[in-house]
Amino acid sequence: MSSTYAKTAPAAAPRPESTTRRRPRTLRRTVGTSAFYAGLTLIAVLFLAPLVWSAWRSVTGEGAAGFSLDNYFRLFNFGEGLPTYAGNSLLVTGLTVLGTLVASTLAGYGFARFSFPGKNLIFFIILAILMVPHPTILIPLFKLLSFIGLQNSLLGLSLVMIMFQLPFSVFMMTNAFENLPRELEESAFIDGCSRFQALIRVQLPLTVPGMVTVGIFAFLASWNEFMAPLILLNDGSTFTLPVALVNLRSGDFGTIDIGALQAGVVMTALPCLVVFLLLQKFYIRGFTSGAVKG
Repeated sequence: MSSTYAKTAPAAAPRPESTTRRRPRTLRRTVGTSAFYAGLTLIAVLFLAPLVWSAWRSVTGEGAAGFSLDNYFRLFNFGEGLPTYAGNSLLVTGLTVLGTLVASTLAGYGFARFSFPGKNLIFFIILAILMVPHPTILIPLFKLLSFIGLQNSLLGLSLVMIMFQLPFSVFMMTNAFENLPRELEESAFIDGCSRFQALIRVQLPLTVPGMVTVGIFAFLASWNEFMAPLILLNDGSTFTLPVALVNLRSGDFGTIDIGALQAGVVMTALPCLVVFLLLQKFYIRGFTSGAVKG
């Protein structure tokens, strides 16, 4: 008996995507990524070039015998001495950062967690200070500091710098606290914590990125501030580093010591770079969590 076998055709394989269709898409993606990184590299070079040039000129520029540290030695012995000016800047910066963190953290917590008459109006007034140019109020501040006996003092300058930083800092910390669930604080109350204990033990650890962001901004602003120290300080022993660098002149006709000035630029920029590089992770998290509500 003969048997017939039905031949069935194999199932058609899924048709692959056309290679000619994939290739332009991959090429566009590669070109776009390359252009993106090339643009970032160019921006980084533009930002770093002045600092690299200053660092090079500080060891090879005027007054330096070839590649040497002569410019740094002259900077170290200029006027009251580099340690005095750098110490003044560190003191003002430290007081500014500490005062800004304490005031903005407490204010931000109050605006985020309490309701009181005029809350929105007060918050708006604080933010409105951002629209006032700081140099326009330095003369009234000079009169005020003279009246209370803090003119020509590093403490008075620190208070002024704290005032300049508070509007932005209060805004950041208010949003940072508003992003925290209220249930965390309520759970702490149930466990027997007071409001202050709940703030210190529960909420502050979660707002560290926002606090670091506020601290970095306060550090950079106070360390590099020139106009306020120039007006509020009139004694060489209280000058901060930026004001001292402006007075870095030599000779009978006030010629500028370029080599020592470039050394001063490097000495001024290094702490800013170190602080930012060490804290950039918290800085980015602080902006994403504290600057935007949600």
